[in-house]
Amino acid sequence: MKYDPVKSRIGKIVSMSVWLRKIFYSLLDILLLRAWHVKKALRQYVAENTGAENILDAGSGFGQYTWRMWNINKNWKILGTDIKEEQINDCNKFISNTKAAVNVSFRVTDLTSYKEDEKYDLVLCVDVMEHIENDRAVFRNFFISLREKGWLIISTPSDKGGSDVHDENDRSFIEEHVRDGYGRDEITEKLQSAGFNDIKTAYTYGSPGKISWKISMKYPIFLLNTSVIFAIILPFYYILAIPFMLILNYLDVRLKHSEGTGLLVIAKK
Repeated sequence: MKYDPVKSRIGKIVSMSVWLRKIFYSLLDILLLRAWHVKKALRQYVAENTGAENILDAGSGFGQYTWRMWNINKNWKILGTDIKEEQINDCNKFISNTKAAVNVSFRVTDLTSYKEDEKYDLVLCVDVMEHIENDRAVFRNFFISLREKGWLIISTPSDKGGSDVHDENDRSFIEEHVRDGYGRDEITEKLQSAGFNDIKTAYTYGSPGKISWKISMKYPIFLLNTSVIFAIILPFYYILAIPFMLILNYLDVRLKHSEGTGLLVIAKK
């Protein structure tokens, strides 16, 4: 399943106005389980760190996490980066029409080569590493770019069914993925090789989350890839599905999972 064409269509629609994009961000916060887990990790970061921060949103996509972080603390200076110029231009256009433009910007970068010595207090990387072959270079660049005691927060598929791959004969649900997911030991070893020592990993998308993901992402994306006509039906679909998704997402964030199709990683320098 190709995800980028769907993202491109959605991006064109939500770019029509600032208020429409803000509504879109709010919907992503509600619908996407990974957003719930990332918000929990950001709350932990805020609880343990104070002051004006320099933050890198590494692989910012639509820019929803950059926007969320600015709303957490409007003194934070945030750079969102992505390899897709169209997406960066779109995000800069949106942010330039908001008060966030004072401290927030977006830039086209390749994470395998981008680094700035000890500049950032926090690097957030959500659903990005599964798209990058040379992940060791990226982890090393993150370490170099973080200040002492800086945090790296990563959300990515796991090797326990991430990308909807459950055995060697399955194909990744997202064709743009270069790996189906990380094992806890694998990503820990790669981060340690990059220089990180304090590393914690936790499974996300346990039993409740797997069901929520199918309802919120798998089925809608499948339908949109089939025909753009389903974009008309989608709002009514979500109206019916949201109550179930909210319950499932809440349970997934609250429970500790022995296995899950996602990983949430916090590494400190």
